[in-house]
Amino acid sequence: MEKPKVLFVQQEITPYLKESHQGLIGRQLPQGIQERGKEIRTFMPRFGNINERRNQLHEVIRLSGMNLVINDTDHPLIIKVASIQSARMQIYFIDNDDFFKRKFTVRDKTSALFHDNDERAIFFTRGVIETVKKLSWAPSVVHCNGWFTGLMPVYVKIALKDSGMFSDTKVVYSIYDDDFDGSLDSGLATKFQTQGVGAEHLKKLKDPTYLNLSKTAMDFSDGIIFGSEKINPELEEYAKKSGKPILEYQPADKYMDAYNDFYDEIIVQESMLTQ
Repeated sequence: MEKPKVLFVQQEITPYLKESHQGLIGRQLPQGIQERGKEIRTFMPRFGNINERRNQLHEVIRLSGMNLVINDTDHPLIIKVASIQSARMQIYFIDNDDFFKRKFTVRDKTSALFHDNDERAIFFTRGVIETVKKLSWAPSVVHCNGWFTGLMPVYVKIALKDSGMFSDTKVVYSIYDDDFDGSLDSGLATKFQTQGVGAEHLKKLKDPTYLNLSKTAMDFSDGIIFGSEKINPELEEYAKKSGKPILEYQPADKYMDAYNDFYDEIIVQESMLTQ
């Protein structure tokens, strides 16, 4: 029997960024799931404050070279990779000078959100998918972590539903306490409309706040995980009213097995529905 494949799409991974709860999960979870018998691939943005020399990132020429068009502008897709030897796993980084050369993650030195975070998130989403296609690696589950990955569920479930490689892929979205004030660019929904993704799928993103982005991600996910002990109460209520499988917050000594079982539950449940 073929091993289930889990694609981790991460906003943060320790040690590449400053240590955080989400970053530690990004580092430890893929290793734990791999040790429990599943195949894994892990992606994150190559934010400009990641030290490439210290972390030994290098470009993968065979995966790079594609241009992604966003808002009528071509942006070269660069794929870099680093290895965590102790875990026997690789981390793939989505890079582009227009979006990720700056020495910050999603906020500038004044703590203001970057004005183009919408396009950066779109580029990251599409970059991950195009790279996975080149790897010819069809995931059983895509696990999205952090609001920066919030467009991925829409893309997988709508743009790729008839693609063959992703047609049976399930999506899990983790909600964290990573709220931001204000909104992303109001043109996000228009810029993201592609390959069958239309205005009807992105109604909430006419006002792309943290809440609306998170709700959209949940709308197109097969399962929801509360990744932080405390999350936005409105999102908690929205998730519980969705009727979708939910995994409540799990402490550090339990979450690995709980997440692994949750993936299995999602895979088996969806398989039974299609029989």
